[in-house]
Amino acid sequence: MKPPTLLSLTIDSALLHIAHINDLSAVPDFILVELFLKTLSAGKLTEKVLKLFMSTGNEEIVFFVESLNIKQILIPVLPTRCSEKF
Repeated sequence: MKPPTLLSLTIDSALLHIAHINDLSAVPDFILVELFLKTLSAGKLTEKVLKLFMSTGNEEIVFFVESLNIKQILIPVLPTRCSEKF
């Protein structure tokens, strides 16, 4: 049995803390894809995490999201007043 590589340990650590990560722009594409797939398999894909991955613009991640028909939740914004005359 081979010991884990530093890369696999780093990805596993990032997966454990994915909800607290704010920016993935400096992460190389091949690591992003692996982290995204592990996030999906671990059941940790939340709306915030999905936005985090989508903001990278990685084509493979966008393809996975579209092929799995994952939709971002759109929360309607209700007006605070119905009329200007109050």
